[in-house]
Amino acid sequence: MKLKKLIAASSIIASSLVTQMAMAADTIKVGVLHSLSGTMAISETTLKDTVLMMIEEQNKAGGLLGKKLEPVVVDPASNWPLFAEKTRELLAKEKVDVIFGCWTSVSRKSVLPVIEELNGLMFYPVQYEGEESSKNVFYTGASPNQQAIPAVDYLMNDIGAERWVLLGTDYVYPRTTNKILEAYLKAQGVADKDIMINYTPFGHSDWQSIVAEVKKFGSKGKKTAVVSTINGDANVPFYKELGNQGISAEDIPVVAFSVGEEELSGFDTSPLVGHLAAWNYFQSVESDENTKFIKAWKKYIGDNKRVTNDPMEATYIGFKMWAKAVEKAGTTEVDAVEQAMIGITVPNLTGGTAVMNSNHHLSKPVLIGEIQENGQFEVVWQTPDTVIGDAWSDFLPSSKNLIADWTAPVKCGNFDIKTGKCSGQNF
Repeated sequence: MKLKKLIAASSIIASSLVTQMAMAADTIKVGVLHSLSGTMAISETTLKDTVLMMIEEQNKAGGLLGKKLEPVVVDPASNWPLFAEKTRELLAKEKVDVIFGCWTSVSRKSVLPVIEELNGLMFYPVQYEGEESSKNVFYTGASPNQQAIPAVDYLMNDIGAERWVLLGTDYVYPRTTNKILEAYLKAQGVADKDIMINYTPFGHSDWQSIVAEVKKFGSKGKKTAVVSTINGDANVPFYKELGNQGISAEDIPVVAFSVGEEELSGFDTSPLVGHLAAWNYFQSVESDENTKFIKAWKKYIGDNKRVTNDPMEATYIGFKMWAKAVEKAGTTEVDAVEQAMIGITVPNLTGGTAVMNSNHHLSKPVLIGEIQENGQFEVVWQTPDTVIGDAWSDFLPSSKNLIADWTAPVKCGNFDIKTGKCSGQNF
């Protein structure tokens, strides 16, 4: 009798395991890799919620390939090595089919070796420094030619800036972007003495002396502008100190690449009116798609005061493209989806069309917005059409001859057009 009971119990356990495995196979797992704590939580928590909203909408529409989408959320806690650990957990343990995640370039760089080793698929939704193209990553944020270079052109040509302050958080994105901008400015005839560069740690809070240096640098009789790649919650005390020291946009305009509506919602923006940001989307843009997105977001989050921003649009575009590519490929298998992604189009939120190019970068419009008292941006300049993201800068000697093309016969992320050779990852 004991043996019969043991066999029966074993059968029940085995049956339960089979049922659980079958249920797991009946869902498509979506990894969500965003900091929900630490210095970057101010920016990344919203992107986690954006992915969850997109999953909910997709499931209401029937899911994908007859299956429901199942989110798997982890918190890498603004800890760069932890991003790599959580990525391995998502791919090796949770067996997710895709990952939407990261904000900073240092987190993306930490994740990249794991993604490539385990042949995962990730969508990266934030502006970055370029100088990269991986088979396993789709870059839905802006590259420098879709944000940094046009912003400098605007400040130079429309505002008349002649002296330049490049302020950044001390990690790969600001340093590489400023390296590109410094080379670009010098190519435009700007002298070394008219360029000031300064880096601060993540979470930096004491801006009094740095802002005073900026004020002094801008008092030499030439129009001065600040290009800011300050990231995360350090932006709040930085902008407060600008106001404290009476630096207005008329005196020294600041154009930011990492400050959007979400960051501005945290404090009084009245002293900042007229300062600028360069993005590919603003909440204030009028289009049918944007109206629907804003309405859906406010309903999902349950707060009419919550705002939308550029990385949210990049997340939205990436998710919509991935869903179309999965349907097109008829599978979530990474290699098939990666090839199906190339050429995919979806409406963006500014009234145009986003295209995924063969270098895994989008075609995007470029917009310059002016901060308003209500924390929104008024668009003061934009490109007449979309701009194709360039994975490799034309202004750095190390990359000016490189292209990325993930279609045959090249299938390489850094192909040297002079030597005809692929110098990195290729498949």
